[in-house]
Amino acid sequence: MYRQLLNWRSLLAFVAILIVTGTIFYSKYLANKIAKDEKQKVQEWVEASTSILNPNTSEDTRLALKIIRDNNDIPIIWTNERDSIIDHRNLDSSKVLSKENYVEEKLKTLKSTNDPIIWKDPLDSTHINKYYYGHTKLLNEVQYYPLVQLFIVGLFIIVTILALRSRYRAVQNQVWAGMAKETAHQLGTPVSSLEGWVEMLKQNSENDRIVRELEKDVDRLRLVSDRFGKIGSKPQLEESNIVVQVDNMVEYIRKRAGDKVNITVNNHGKSNISARISEPLFDWVIENLLKNALDAMEGKGAIMIDIRNGADSVSIDVTDTGKGISKQNITRVFNPGFTTKKRGWGLGLSLSRRIIEQYHRGQIFVKSSEIGKGTTFRIVLKK
Repeated sequence: MYRQLLNWRSLLAFVAILIVTGTIFYSKYLANKIAKDEKQKVQEWVEASTSILNPNTSEDTRLALKIIRDNNDIPIIWTNERDSIIDHRNLDSSKVLSKENYVEEKLKTLKSTNDPIIWKDPLDSTHINKYYYGHTKLLNEVQYYPLVQLFIVGLFIIVTILALRSRYRAVQNQVWAGMAKETAHQLGTPVSSLEGWVEMLKQNSENDRIVRELEKDVDRLRLVSDRFGKIGSKPQLEESNIVVQVDNMVEYIRKRAGDKVNITVNNHGKSNISARISEPLFDWVIENLLKNALDAMEGKGAIMIDIRNGADSVSIDVTDTGKGISKQNITRVFNPGFTTKKRGWGLGLSLSRRIIEQYHRGQIFVKSSEIGKGTTFRIVLKK
Protein backbone atom coordinates (compact mmCIF):
# COMPACT_ATOMS: atom_id res chain seq x y z
CA MET A 1 0.00 0.00 0.00
CA TYR A 2 2.82 2.38 0.83
CA ARG A 3 4.50 1.56 -2.49
CA GLN A 4 1.22 2.26 -4.30
CA LEU A 5 1.02 5.63 -2.52
CA LEU A 6 4.52 6.50 -3.75
CA ASN A 7 3.57 5.46 -7.30
CA TRP A 8 0.49 7.67 -7.15
CA ARG A 9 2.58 10.59 -5.93
CA SER A 10 5.06 10.14 -8.78
CA LEU A 11 2.26 9.88 -11.35
CA LEU A 12 0.48 12.96 -10.02
CA ALA A 13 3.71 14.95 -9.98
CA PHE A 14 4.45 13.92 -13.60
CA VAL A 15 0.95 14.85 -14.76
CA ALA A 16 1.18 18.18 -12.92
CA ILE A 17 4.51 18.98 -14.60
CA LEU A 18 3.04 18.17 -18.02
CA ILE A 19 -0.04 20.34 -17.42
CA VAL A 20 1.90 23.30 -16.07
CA THR A 21 4.59 23.07 -18.79
CA GLY A 22 1.98 22.92 -21.54
CA THR A 23 0.07 25.80 -19.97
CA ILE A 24 3.17 27.96 -19.70
CA PHE A 25 4.11 27.46 -23.36
CA TYR A 26 0.59 28.00 -24.63
CA SER A 27 0.09 31.04 -22.40
CA LYS A 28 3.38 32.49 -23.65
CA TYR A 29 2.24 31.94 -27.23
CA LEU A 30 -1.07 33.70 -26.56
CA ALA A 31 0.66 36.52 -24.69
CA ASN A 32 3.05 37.15 -27.60
CA LYS A 33 0.18 37.12 -30.07
CA ILE A 34 -1.89 39.55 -28.00
CA ALA A 35 1.18 41.78 -27.47
CA LYS A 36 1.73 41.99 -31.24
CA ASP A 37 -1.92 42.86 -31.78
CA GLU A 38 -1.73 45.54 -29.09
CA LYS A 39 1.41 47.06 -30.62
CA GLN A 40 -0.27 47.11 -34.03
CA LYS A 41 -3.32 48.74 -32.50
CA VAL A 42 -1.22 51.45 -30.81
CA GLN A 43 0.66 52.10 -34.06
CA GLU A 44 -2.64 52.54 -35.88
CA TRP A 45 -3.85 54.83 -33.12
CA VAL A 46 -0.70 56.97 -33.37
CA GLU A 47 -1.06 57.20 -37.14
CA ALA A 48 -4.74 58.09 -36.81
CA SER A 49 -4.01 60.73 -34.16
CA THR A 50 -1.31 62.40 -36.25
CA SER A 51 -3.25 62.17 -39.53
CA ILE A 52 -6.03 64.31 -38.10
CA LEU A 53 -3.60 67.22 -38.07
CA ASN A 54 -3.29 67.07 -41.86
CA PRO A 55 -6.30 65.13 -43.20
CA ASN A 56 -6.52 64.49 -46.93
CA THR A 57 -10.27 63.87 -47.04
CA SER A 58 -13.23 63.85 -44.72
CA GLU A 59 -13.34 60.09 -45.08
CA ASP A 60 -9.80 59.88 -43.69
CA THR A 61 -10.88 62.01 -40.75
CA ARG A 62 -13.87 59.79 -39.97
CA LEU A 63 -11.68 56.66 -40.17
CA ALA A 64 -9.04 58.22 -37.91
CA LEU A 65 -11.64 59.25 -35.33
CA LYS A 66 -13.09 55.73 -35.35
CA ILE A 67 -9.66 54.19 -34.71
CA ILE A 68 -9.03 56.65 -31.87
CA ARG A 69 -12.42 55.92 -30.25
CA ASP A 70 -12.01 52.14 -30.57
CA ASN A 71 -8.80 52.15 -28.56
CA ASN A 72 -10.32 52.31 -25.09
CA ASP A 73 -8.34 49.63 -23.23
CA ILE A 74 -4.61 50.15 -23.90
CA PRO A 75 -3.04 52.75 -21.56
CA ILE A 76 -0.93 55.29 -23.49
CA ILE A 77 1.20 58.23 -22.37
CA TRP A 78 2.98 60.34 -24.96
CA THR A 79 5.86 62.71 -24.43
CA ASN A 80 8.00 65.08 -26.45
CA GLU A 81 11.64 64.58 -27.34
CA ARG A 82 12.62 65.67 -23.78
CA ASP A 83 10.27 63.10 -22.24
CA SER A 84 7.97 65.81 -20.91
CA ILE A 85 4.44 64.45 -20.70
CA ILE A 86 2.11 65.82 -23.37
CA ASP A 87 -1.05 63.83 -22.67
CA HIS A 88 -2.36 60.39 -21.77
CA ARG A 89 -5.18 58.01 -22.60
CA ASN A 90 -7.03 55.11 -20.92
CA LEU A 91 -5.54 55.70 -17.46
CA ASP A 92 -7.58 55.32 -14.27
CA SER A 93 -9.28 58.74 -14.11
CA SER A 94 -10.00 58.50 -10.39
CA LYS A 95 -6.28 57.96 -9.62
CA VAL A 96 -5.24 60.68 -12.05
CA LEU A 97 -7.38 63.15 -10.12
CA SER A 98 -6.74 61.93 -6.58
CA LYS A 99 -3.17 60.65 -6.57
CA GLU A 100 -0.36 63.15 -7.01
CA ASN A 101 2.31 62.19 -9.55
CA TYR A 102 0.23 59.18 -10.63
CA VAL A 103 0.84 59.89 -14.34
CA GLU A 104 4.61 60.23 -13.80
CA GLU A 105 4.72 56.92 -11.89
CA LYS A 106 2.63 55.24 -14.55
CA LEU A 107 5.02 56.55 -17.23
CA LYS A 108 7.93 54.82 -15.47
CA THR A 109 5.96 51.57 -15.50
CA LEU A 110 5.11 51.87 -19.20
CA LYS A 111 8.75 52.61 -20.07
CA SER A 112 9.79 49.32 -18.45
CA THR A 113 6.96 47.44 -20.18
CA ASN A 114 7.37 48.20 -23.91
CA ASP A 115 9.63 50.17 -26.23
CA PRO A 116 7.96 53.42 -27.29
CA ILE A 117 6.50 54.09 -30.71
CA ILE A 118 8.29 57.11 -32.21
CA TRP A 119 6.54 59.73 -34.36
CA LYS A 120 8.56 62.36 -36.22
CA ASP A 121 7.05 65.57 -37.55
CA PRO A 122 7.47 65.47 -41.37
CA LEU A 123 7.81 69.26 -41.41
CA ASP A 124 10.23 69.52 -38.47
CA SER A 125 12.62 66.60 -37.88
CA THR A 126 13.56 67.91 -34.41
CA HIS A 127 9.96 67.53 -33.28
CA ILE A 128 9.54 64.00 -31.93
CA ASN A 129 6.73 62.40 -29.93
CA LYS A 130 7.23 59.18 -27.95
CA TYR A 131 4.17 57.00 -27.31
CA TYR A 132 4.61 54.69 -24.32
CA TYR A 133 1.95 52.02 -23.86
CA GLY A 134 1.09 49.22 -21.50
CA HIS A 135 -0.95 46.02 -21.61
CA THR A 136 -4.66 45.38 -21.58
CA LYS A 137 -6.33 43.47 -18.75
CA LEU A 138 -6.67 40.48 -21.08
CA LEU A 139 -2.90 40.23 -21.61
CA ASN A 140 -2.23 40.58 -17.88
CA GLU A 141 -4.70 37.77 -17.15
CA VAL A 142 -3.10 35.53 -19.77
CA GLN A 143 0.35 36.14 -18.29
CA TYR A 144 -0.82 35.25 -14.76
CA TYR A 145 -2.89 32.27 -15.89
CA PRO A 146 -0.04 29.68 -15.53
CA LEU A 147 0.48 30.73 -11.91
CA VAL A 148 -3.23 30.35 -11.19
CA GLN A 149 -3.30 26.95 -12.83
CA LEU A 150 -0.14 25.89 -10.99
CA PHE A 151 -1.87 26.78 -7.71
CA ILE A 152 -4.99 24.81 -8.68
CA VAL A 153 -2.98 21.76 -9.79
CA GLY A 154 -0.88 21.92 -6.62
CA LEU A 155 -4.02 22.12 -4.49
CA PHE A 156 -5.50 19.17 -6.36
CA ILE A 157 -2.35 17.09 -5.79
CA ILE A 158 -2.28 17.94 -2.07
CA VAL A 159 -5.96 16.99 -1.63
CA THR A 160 -5.44 13.74 -3.56
CA ILE A 161 -2.35 12.77 -1.55
CA LEU A 162 -4.14 13.53 1.72
CA ALA A 163 -7.06 11.37 0.59
CA LEU A 164 -4.71 8.51 -0.36
CA ARG A 165 -2.84 8.85 2.93
CA SER A 166 -6.11 8.84 4.87
CA ARG A 167 -7.14 5.69 3.03
CA TYR A 168 -3.74 4.12 3.76
CA ARG A 169 -4.11 4.90 7.46
CA ALA A 170 -7.65 3.48 7.49
CA VAL A 171 -6.42 0.23 5.92
CA GLN A 172 -3.50 0.16 8.36
CA ASN A 173 -5.91 0.61 11.28
CA GLN A 174 -8.05 -2.25 10.00
CA VAL A 175 -4.97 -4.49 9.75
CA TRP A 176 -3.93 -3.56 13.29
CA ALA A 177 -7.40 -4.25 14.65
CA GLY A 178 -7.67 -7.53 12.76
CA MET A 179 -4.30 -8.76 14.00
CA ALA A 180 -5.11 -7.76 17.58
CA LYS A 181 -8.51 -9.45 17.64
CA GLU A 182 -7.11 -12.60 16.02
CA THR A 183 -4.35 -12.68 18.66
CA ALA A 184 -6.94 -12.32 21.43
CA HIS A 185 -9.02 -15.11 19.87
CA GLN A 186 -6.02 -17.45 19.57
CA LEU A 187 -5.02 -16.78 23.19
CA GLY A 188 -8.53 -17.34 24.52
CA THR A 189 -8.64 -21.12 24.03
CA PRO A 190 -5.34 -22.09 25.70
CA VAL A 191 -5.97 -19.61 28.54
CA SER A 192 -9.35 -21.17 29.26
CA SER A 193 -7.73 -24.59 29.20
CA LEU A 194 -5.01 -23.46 31.62
CA GLU A 195 -7.64 -22.05 33.99
CA GLY A 196 -9.27 -25.49 34.02
CA TRP A 197 -5.98 -27.22 34.86
CA VAL A 198 -5.36 -24.72 37.69
CA GLU A 199 -8.75 -25.59 39.22
CA MET A 200 -7.84 -29.27 39.12
CA LEU A 201 -4.50 -28.60 40.83
CA LYS A 202 -6.31 -26.72 43.62
CA GLN A 203 -7.90 -29.98 44.73
CA ASN A 204 -4.55 -31.08 46.13
CA SER A 205 -3.32 -28.84 48.97
CA GLU A 206 0.28 -29.88 48.25
CA ASN A 207 0.10 -27.79 45.05
CA ASP A 208 -0.84 -24.51 46.77
CA ARG A 209 2.46 -22.76 46.04
CA ILE A 210 2.50 -23.90 42.42
CA VAL A 211 -1.17 -22.94 42.00
CA ARG A 212 -0.57 -19.39 43.28
CA GLU A 213 2.21 -18.83 40.75
CA LEU A 214 0.25 -20.44 37.95
CA GLU A 215 -2.77 -18.28 38.73
CA LYS A 216 -0.64 -15.15 38.41
CA ASP A 217 0.63 -16.21 34.99
CA VAL A 218 -2.81 -17.28 33.79
CA ASP A 219 -4.31 -13.98 34.99
CA ARG A 220 -1.54 -12.24 33.10
CA LEU A 221 -2.36 -14.13 29.93
CA ARG A 222 -6.05 -13.33 30.38
CA LEU A 223 -5.16 -9.64 30.78
CA VAL A 224 -3.05 -9.68 27.59
CA SER A 225 -5.89 -11.38 25.71
CA ASP A 226 -8.34 -8.79 27.03
CA ARG A 227 -6.07 -5.95 25.94
CA PHE A 228 -5.71 -7.22 22.40
CA GLY A 229 -9.43 -7.85 22.22
CA LYS A 230 -10.13 -4.19 22.91
CA ILE A 231 -7.97 -2.97 20.00
CA GLY A 232 -10.19 -1.83 17.12
CA SER A 233 -13.34 -1.41 19.21
CA LYS A 234 -14.35 1.71 21.11
CA PRO A 235 -13.25 1.23 24.73
CA GLN A 236 -15.42 2.21 27.66
CA LEU A 237 -13.74 5.11 29.45
CA GLU A 238 -14.41 5.35 33.15
CA GLU A 239 -13.33 7.78 35.87
CA SER A 240 -10.29 6.14 37.47
CA ASN A 241 -7.59 7.01 39.96
CA ILE A 242 -4.40 7.46 37.92
CA VAL A 243 -2.21 7.20 41.03
CA VAL A 244 -3.59 3.73 41.87
CA GLN A 245 -3.25 2.54 38.26
CA VAL A 246 0.35 3.68 38.03
CA ASP A 247 1.23 2.23 41.46
CA ASN A 248 -0.17 -1.17 40.45
CA MET A 249 1.95 -1.29 37.29
CA VAL A 250 5.04 -0.10 39.19
CA GLU A 251 4.63 -2.95 41.70
CA TYR A 252 4.28 -5.43 38.85
CA ILE A 253 7.43 -4.16 37.09
CA ARG A 254 9.41 -3.73 40.34
CA LYS A 255 9.24 -7.47 41.03
CA ARG A 256 10.80 -8.14 37.62
CA ALA A 257 13.30 -5.27 37.54
CA GLY A 258 15.90 -6.55 40.00
CA ASP A 259 17.68 -4.91 42.93
CA LYS A 260 19.79 -2.58 40.76
CA VAL A 261 16.80 -0.62 39.49
CA ASN A 262 15.16 1.98 41.71
CA ILE A 263 11.59 2.98 40.73
CA THR A 264 9.93 5.96 42.41
CA VAL A 265 6.55 7.66 41.97
CA ASN A 266 5.97 11.33 42.79
CA ASN A 267 2.29 12.29 42.97
CA HIS A 268 2.98 15.58 44.77
CA GLY A 269 1.05 14.54 47.88
CA LYS A 270 -2.22 13.77 46.05
CA SER A 271 -3.48 10.23 46.51
CA ASN A 272 -6.41 10.63 44.11
CA ILE A 273 -5.83 12.13 40.65
CA SER A 274 -8.68 11.10 38.41
CA ALA A 275 -9.17 10.95 34.64
CA ARG A 276 -11.41 9.02 32.25
CA ILE A 277 -9.49 5.98 30.98
CA SER A 278 -9.83 2.38 29.92
CA GLU A 279 -7.92 0.74 32.75
CA PRO A 280 -6.58 -2.34 30.84
CA LEU A 281 -5.39 -0.23 27.90
CA PHE A 282 -3.92 2.52 30.09
CA ASP A 283 -2.04 -0.10 32.16
CA TRP A 284 -0.66 -1.47 28.89
CA VAL A 285 0.80 1.92 28.00
CA ILE A 286 2.43 2.38 31.42
CA GLU A 287 3.80 -1.16 31.23
CA ASN A 288 5.31 -0.50 27.78
CA LEU A 289 6.99 2.70 28.96
CA LEU A 290 8.40 1.02 32.07
CA LYS A 291 9.69 -1.98 30.10
CA ASN A 292 11.32 0.32 27.55
CA ALA A 293 12.97 2.20 30.40
CA LEU A 294 14.33 -1.07 31.84
CA ASP A 295 15.70 -2.08 28.44
CA ALA A 296 17.35 1.34 27.99
CA MET A 297 19.09 1.06 31.37
CA GLU A 298 20.23 -2.54 30.75
CA GLY A 299 19.33 -3.71 34.27
CA LYS A 300 20.60 -0.86 36.44
CA GLY A 301 19.60 2.74 37.07
CA ALA A 302 16.55 4.68 38.17
CA ILE A 303 13.02 5.25 36.85
CA MET A 304 11.08 8.28 38.08
CA ILE A 305 7.36 8.68 37.48
CA ASP A 306 5.90 12.15 38.02
CA ILE A 307 2.09 12.57 38.10
CA ARG A 308 0.70 16.10 38.00
CA ASN A 309 -2.91 17.20 38.33
CA GLY A 310 -3.51 20.26 36.13
CA ALA A 311 -6.56 22.46 35.72
CA ASP A 312 -7.84 20.67 32.59
CA SER A 313 -5.45 17.74 32.16
CA VAL A 314 -3.37 15.10 33.93
CA SER A 315 0.27 14.58 32.92
CA ILE A 316 2.41 11.52 33.60
CA ASP A 317 6.17 11.75 33.00
CA VAL A 318 8.20 8.53 32.87
CA THR A 319 11.93 9.29 33.15
CA ASP A 320 14.80 6.80 33.01
CA THR A 321 18.59 7.06 33.35
CA GLY A 322 19.22 4.92 30.32
CA LYS A 323 21.22 5.39 27.12
CA GLY A 324 18.85 8.00 25.63
CA ILE A 325 17.49 8.46 22.12
CA SER A 326 19.37 10.15 19.27
CA LYS A 327 17.77 13.24 17.73
CA GLN A 328 17.16 11.53 14.38
CA ASN A 329 15.29 8.70 16.10
CA ILE A 330 13.05 10.79 18.37
CA THR A 331 10.53 11.34 15.56
CA ARG A 332 10.63 7.64 14.63
CA VAL A 333 10.21 5.89 17.98
CA PHE A 334 6.41 5.69 17.58
CA ASN A 335 6.57 4.28 14.04
CA PRO A 336 5.39 0.65 13.74
CA GLY A 337 8.35 -1.70 13.47
CA PHE A 338 10.98 0.80 14.63
CA THR A 339 13.26 -0.58 17.36
CA THR A 340 16.88 -0.24 18.43
CA LYS A 341 16.75 -3.49 20.41
CA LYS A 342 18.13 -6.78 19.10
CA ARG A 343 14.87 -8.50 20.03
CA GLY A 344 11.33 -7.22 19.68
CA TRP A 345 8.85 -6.18 17.02
CA GLY A 346 8.95 -2.43 17.62
CA LEU A 347 5.18 -2.28 18.26
CA GLY A 348 4.99 -1.26 21.93
CA LEU A 349 5.28 2.51 21.51
CA SER A 350 3.20 2.45 18.33
CA LEU A 351 0.38 0.72 20.19
CA SER A 352 0.82 3.11 23.13
CA ARG A 353 0.35 6.13 20.86
CA ARG A 354 -2.72 4.55 19.27
CA ILE A 355 -4.22 3.86 22.70
CA ILE A 356 -3.55 7.34 24.11
CA GLU A 357 -4.30 9.47 21.05
CA GLN A 358 -7.10 7.55 19.33
CA TYR A 359 -8.91 5.93 22.25
CA HIS A 360 -8.26 8.48 25.01
CA ARG A 361 -7.94 11.65 22.88
CA GLY A 362 -4.74 12.47 24.74
CA GLN A 363 -1.08 12.94 23.85
CA ILE A 364 2.08 10.89 24.24
CA PHE A 365 5.48 12.14 23.14
CA VAL A 366 9.17 12.28 23.95
CA LYS A 367 9.48 15.28 26.27
CA SER A 368 13.27 15.16 26.39
CA SER A 369 16.18 12.83 25.74
CA GLU A 370 19.96 13.01 25.97
CA ILE A 371 22.41 10.38 24.86
CA GLY A 372 24.00 8.68 27.86
CA LYS A 373 21.73 10.44 30.40
CA GLY A 374 18.20 9.19 29.78
CA THR A 375 14.77 9.89 28.33
CA THR A 376 11.46 11.30 29.51
CA PHE A 377 8.16 10.25 27.94
CA ARG A 378 5.08 12.34 28.71
CA ILE A 379 1.41 11.31 28.63
CA VAL A 380 -1.26 14.01 28.75
CA LEU A 381 -4.87 13.03 29.46
CA LYS A 382 -7.68 15.54 29.20
CA LYS A 383 -10.09 15.71 32.09
